[in-house]
Amino acid sequence: MPPAEGDEYTFERTFDHADVREFGELSGDQQPIHTEPDEVGRLTVQGLLTATLPTKIGGDLNYIARSMAFEFVQPVRTGERITCTCHLETVTERDEYYDVQSSAVCTNEDGEDVLRAELDGIIPNDAVPDDG
Repeated sequence: MPPAEGDEYTFERTFDHADVREFGELSGDQQPIHTEPDEVGRLTVQGLLTATLPTKIGGDLNYIARSMAFEFVQPVRTGERITCTCHLETVTERDEYYDVQSSAVCTNEDGEDVLRAELDGIIPNDAVPDDG
């Protein structure tokens, strides 16, 4: 089914210590907040690791990003369930692709925003299943 304005997609994830440590090794972001647990044993999740939630949804849609702007609203801690909702704001069909602008919001278990994003990209026509 082709993408359409107003479509929404959701993905949930809980990051653990291994996720934060592995991302820290890969990215080089080894700040103490990511390596030394707080008083209740949690690590702070790297902002760009949190940003993998909307990119996971984009991967499911074969969405090729041209630009992504992230606002990191508040920290995410290991053990918190984070829900990401992506909303297709505009979809314009072109000859070989759909031009798509979308937004994403990631929220914690208390319903508080932890990340907001504006995304611009394309979905190739050959990546969309044929309904016929």
